[in-house]
Formats: sequence, structure tokens, C-alpha cells
Amino acid sequence: MKKLILCLVAVCFMNACATDPYTGESKVAKTAWGAGIGTALGAGVGALIGGEKGALIGAGVGAATGAGVGGYMDIQAKKLGEKLRGTGVQVMRDGENIRLIMPNSITFNTNDDAMKTSANAVLDSVAIVANEYDKTNLQIVGHTDSTGNDKINIPLSQRRAVSVANYLALRGVKASRLNAYGVGASSPIASNDTEEGRAQNRRVEIYLINAQ
Repeated sequence: MKKLILCLVAVCFMNACATDPYTGESKVAKTAWGAGIGTALGAGVGALIGGEKGALIGAGVGAATGAGVGGYMDIQAKKLGEKLRGTGVQVMRDGENIRLIMPNSITFNTNDDAMKTSANAVLDSVAIVANEYDKTNLQIVGHTDSTGNDKINIPLSQRRAVSVANYLALRGVKASRLNAYGVGASSPIASNDTEEGRAQNRRVEIYLINAQ
């Protein structure tokens, strides 16, 4: 029975290797991890109930359930990657979440919280995917560079995040799914010692989080 369960899981993983659309790396997709775990759990429970036949039935049910959980975020990441390609927005996987990095060159002018019109098409695309996959919540985080101080930067980053959240709400994303806040200069992704680095740090990030 142990050999049967191990074989079922191995087949699931072997058939689910994929190329990451962002890195080009060949690896087991998150869908496969979910399916593999589901297969193991389902087969184990099925074996307890109905022996070898139960293990086979349980493995099938478990694989479908596990793949559904992992695949839900995989599909969203793929669609966002397609819609946002060439916009300057980075689409990344952060564990089970999806992370969008929107630079200020798209969203806001320096020291301003009025959103640029160039952000409209980007956020329209985000809203389309978010409305289609409504079992995710969106966490919007505003960031600044280190110029100035927290008394200026944190409120500015907060207002920018709220502006993005408000736009998404106008495009049909339920307010209950949106959480916006600013962290000022506390989470840089580049050095603040150069203008190029500071430009990268001035950004808004959107996390799509599985709420299932």
C-alpha cells in the first residue's frame, strides 16, 4: 500500500513540471505541489476506508482538490503577466501570493499623491483579473525613497496606496477585499544612495493574497 501511494504521488509530480513564465526556470508548479500533497492525503484516507481501491479513489479526489488550491493563484499570475507585459510593472510570485511592483514612473510624480493617467490602463488590467478571481484579497502598500523624513514619507505613501485602492474600487473590486497602507522609506528594494535606486524605491506594490 505504501508503494502504491508513493507511485501515485510520483506520477503526479512527474507530469506537472512546468517552465516559470517569468524566470524561464523548469520546476514543479505550485499546482503540482498542491496536487501531490492532495494525492498523498487522499490516498492515505482512502486506504484507511477502502484498501487499495479506496486509495486510488482518494488519490484522485485529493489531487483535484490540491491542484485547485495551487492552480487558482498560478492562473492569476499567468493572466496578470500577460496583461501587464511591457507596462513596466513587475509580476512576481511571493510564496502563495502574487506581488505586483508598480514604479512611480507609472503611478505618481515625485512628492505627489495624484495618480497619473498612465496608471489607469495598468490598474484596469489588475481590476479585470481581480474581479474574475474574487477569492483573493488585495493588499496595497505605498513606498517612498529616503528623501525627507517619516512625518512626510509615511503619510505620502499612505495617500498613494489609498488612491490606488480607490481606483480599483471604482473598477468594481469590492472594498472589503482591499487593504491600503503606507510604509514610507522603511522597505527599500534598491540603494537610496543613487537617483536610480531612489527611483526604484518610489513605488506602489499590490499583493494578491489567496483568501480561500
